Amino acid sequence: TMGGDFSGKNQDCSKGIYALAALDVFLMLKKPNYKKLELQVYATFFEIYSGKVFDLLNRKTKLRVLEDGKQQVQVVGLQEREVKCVEDVLKLIEIGNGCRTCSQTSANAHSSRSHAVFQIILRRKGKMHGKFSLIDLAGNERGADTSSADRQTRLEGAEINKSLLALKECIRALGRNKPHTPFRASKLTQVLRDSFIGENSRTCMVSLFS
Repeated sequence: TMGGDFSGKNQDCSKGIYALAALDVFLMLKKPNYKKLELQVYATFFEIYSGKVFDLLNRKTKLRVLEDGKQQVQVVGLQEREVKCVEDVLKLIEIGNGCRTCSQTSANAHSSRSHAVFQIILRRKGKMHGKFSLIDLAGNERGADTSSADRQTRLEGAEINKSLLALKECIRALGRNKPHTPFRASKLTQVLRDSFIGENSRTCMVSLFS
């Protein structure tokens, strides 16, 4: 999974995509072309739950998502933590995973009820040089899975499905080169805006079916 492999209720962060991506970043920075740039590495970790954004590395502080005059989306107040090695990243992943909103559903005993966004940011002399945004999407909840659930679980499922539909519509619009991409349809697509249409951005979606 993104955050790590599960064994019962325990999660091994070192085997997740977050950690493996961080390992690749630090290996890359040892190469001569990147080493001479003297890049510093930072990480952020936040979740989107029921249309609201929370900092998983700062006691789940509620954050605001705003668009500036240059149409750049900013997550206001989001903490960046400097990381020197993969072990530093693993500690942050463990902290964030421990704070993430989860609950039991009819389909899963340990179901993530939020979208988690882990970012690895490269800075040179304080300025942004590059950013990797790794998103662990909440599970899609079908009507059959939620028919016997309580009201809170049904509301969570509806919000999850709404944001996943917005994501699908954005991907579809980009794939068809439509003049308008509906980024503002959900908080998820709003915070991913620069990942989709940034000048040098690349986007990859990985699906796990079970």
